[in-house]
Amino acid sequence: MNRTLPTSSTLTFSVLDLCPVTEGSDAAQSFRNTLDLARHAERWGYFRYWLAEHHSMPGIASAATAVVIGHVAAGTSTIRVGAGGIMLPNHAPLVVAEQFGTLESLFPGRIDLGLGRAPGTDPITSRALRRTLDSDPNEFPQDVAELMGYFQPAKPGQAVQAVPGAGLNVPIWILGSSLFGAQLAAAFGLPYAFASHFAPAQMMQAIEVYRSRFRPSEHFQRPYLRLGYNVSTADTDAEAQYLATSMQQAFVNLRRGQPGKLQPPVEGYLEQLAPPERALLDQVLSCTAIGSPDSVRTQIKAFLERTGADELIITSQMFDHAARLRSYEIAAEVREALA
Repeated sequence: MNRTLPTSSTLTFSVLDLCPVTEGSDAAQSFRNTLDLARHAERWGYFRYWLAEHHSMPGIASAATAVVIGHVAAGTSTIRVGAGGIMLPNHAPLVVAEQFGTLESLFPGRIDLGLGRAPGTDPITSRALRRTLDSDPNEFPQDVAELMGYFQPAKPGQAVQAVPGAGLNVPIWILGSSLFGAQLAAAFGLPYAFASHFAPAQMMQAIEVYRSRFRPSEHFQRPYLRLGYNVSTADTDAEAQYLATSMQQAFVNLRRGQPGKLQPPVEGYLEQLAPPERALLDQVLSCTAIGSPDSVRTQIKAFLERTGADELIITSQMFDHAARLRSYEIAAEVREALA
């Protein structure tokens, strides 16, 4: 059975996993942690488990996103698994169609494909990926249309086919952090995922554009909006705030041009920052809940009331794997309480 969307109006939470590589560890351990989290998330009632494409970032192990999706799907049974997302300018649409056609053939009815137009890396790495920077992000709509075409049933005499891929139902999502993606998702009649977990500035504008301009399509009859959301929760506010400093360090180091492995939490980290960096965190992490279960429930409820999101995709960047599992477990309990 294809489970593209939830079958009821129950509040839906999903997982966004960046496969964090922690200081002192390696990618192999990251992948073991990812599969362990996915199995727990499936039991806790999360609807999807998505992985993101990033390159040349020592703290993120999911560069070969389709491979990691296969790893997670093979180790789970019912949860949908997908890309949040594949950065389409880095790839020929046919290659993506073949990869996700393969995944859908292996794990029928469980694969999602989210598409973004950012490179997911720096210009030097982009050149290494593509061997050229001739690809134009402004051609993203044409690339999406080409990719969607490869999933249509093959026509007699069709010269280029995605095998596997043609005739398979691989739901496509548009990802974005600006109005561009909202406009494109609305025009194509596709579900839209906004990256509010790290780029929230245009979130409310993008929501309005997407909903007001949505055109029903053969894929979706109504707009479906998912928002990225950071959660750092533990049994007490103090513990949650302490654990959140690993995520905060990652954002500050990235903006300093010093991306690295995910660092251990630091007592009093925010107090050590200069005012501009504190202001940066306040802005980029404005779609974040930090605190005890009661505190996080209040924050998530307010966010849902403000946005009317159909689904939240939650990311929890924590250094300690057991603490990260506990954060997602509490978030699942919050979902049950709010449903």
